Amino acid sequence: MTVKTMQSADVKELLDKVAGFDRDGGNERVKKIVHRVMRDIFQIVEDFDVTPEEFWSAVYYVGELGANGEAALLAPGLGMDRYLDIRQDAEDEQAGLTGGTPRTIEGPLYVAGAPMSDGFARMDDGSDEGAEVVLIKGQVTDEKGSPLANAIVDIWHADTKGAYSYFDQSQSEYNLRRRIKTDAQGRYVAQSIMASGYGVPPEGSVQQLLNHLGRHGQRPAHIHYFVSKPGYKHLTTQINIAGDEYTYDDFAFATREELVVEANRVEHSETASEHRLNGPVTEVEFNIVLVATDKAELQERHARQRALQTDAA
Repeated sequence: MTVKTMQSADVKELLDKVAGFDRDGGNERVKKIVHRVMRDIFQIVEDFDVTPEEFWSAVYYVGELGANGEAALLAPGLGMDRYLDIRQDAEDEQAGLTGGTPRTIEGPLYVAGAPMSDGFARMDDGSDEGAEVVLIKGQVTDEKGSPLANAIVDIWHADTKGAYSYFDQSQSEYNLRRRIKTDAQGRYVAQSIMASGYGVPPEGSVQQLLNHLGRHGQRPAHIHYFVSKPGYKHLTTQINIAGDEYTYDDFAFATREELVVEANRVEHSETASEHRLNGPVTEVEFNIVLVATDKAELQERHARQRALQTDAA
């Protein structure tokens, strides 16, 4: 039978000392959060009768997770990123700021400072000659359908092997990463190649835990977006390509029905012709609706650690 110690004076005193409640100084919010986290961990140990062997296995797992650089992969895999989105959606509803294109998770592979273009950009460097040519296009509007000129559409995605530039050193600088300023009609066009889905490292720390949960670590083919314009809520979102095996079975829980987009093969594309691209292409159209706000803090992407390849912002 599990030993019950959580209500003992010794444990209560220990938790207070661990969190620094017995002394001045420090950050009061951090103290309260650490106290809660450690109390919950102690409670788990008690409720599940965690053995010392199991406990130290977990400690070393956390160490390996950091050494592998996979903590930012584990967070979405355990639904943390999706949960934060659920909370933000609820906050928007409470503040009367619902509507517009739905948000979804950013992921850990954004790199700041991608080249900026007006209206159109080519995202790939041309090195993958056998890749399927894709035109990513759309229009940015407000909630009334009025086009938003000079909105910044920041796009990034993986290559045909599921790898991202910067993190994959074999790719050129900013390959498959661009920022596009919308034209007078709020439109943007990007010439690129078809992204591939990918999985977490099969022998890595995240997959090790997923194996214990009976889960896979695969993501569908998807394209990431930041969309911003002064006076409007910053949008962090991504689209999943319809028909992928994992479109509705994303280990990172990023799929939202409104963000599943068809990839249509066309023999002749008027958009492609406008940009001197001949022959059949695959078109992916994603139109974006931004929500107006006068709150400056909502017009910027939230602060977190991100890769920065140049001094550009």
